[in-house]
Amino acid sequence: IIGSNSKIGKNVYIGPYTVIDDDVEIEDSVYIGTSCHIGCNSHIGEKTKIQSNVSIYDNILIGNSVIIESGSVIGTDGFGLTFHNGENHIIPHTGQVIIEDNVWIGANCAIDRGTINNTIIGKGTKMDNLIQIAHNVQIGQHCIIAGQSAIAGSTILGKYVTIAGQVGIIGHLNIGDKCTIASKSQVTKSLKNNSFVSGIPARDHKK
Repeated sequence: IIGSNSKIGKNVYIGPYTVIDDDVEIEDSVYIGTSCHIGCNSHIGEKTKIQSNVSIYDNILIGNSVIIESGSVIGTDGFGLTFHNGENHIIPHTGQVIIEDNVWIGANCAIDRGTINNTIIGKGTKMDNLIQIAHNVQIGQHCIIAGQSAIAGSTILGKYVTIAGQVGIIGHLNIGDKCTIASKSQVTKSLKNNSFVSGIPARDHKK
């Protein structure tokens, strides 16, 4: 099902049971698998491959030659709450998710849209399965993130950062270029360029 005013490029494959909402732009040579949903005003760059059962919410920008594996969800509201009159209320999120060129997103990943600013996945970054990227996170170019890792809101990663499996990074940190974070680490402080940390809480690996 293709909504009104949506533009589909040349040599595009769209699998059965896929729904494309209004005002979507899909460039040339894109592959979209079975049972996907692409929300209004989203843009998908050329030669991008979206496997089956992927959900892409409204106003999402996906670059060229991106791969999104099955079951991933792009653009949900982040975990932003405010407490009022004895209960927690969900804060509306109006930012976007921007996925730059040559990014690989594994199966069953969740990438939240920004609250006001955008969530950004930098060019060439490769993400394993089962990864959570919270609202307003910015991931630099050519990072590697292994499975079951989670990055909390508004944290910024530099370029060429390597994150091993089951790492947790709290919010509002700055992780410098070329940092390495060993598996099962809990990062609670910002890291300078070229840091190599491990443990709970994460600290210099040699120490």
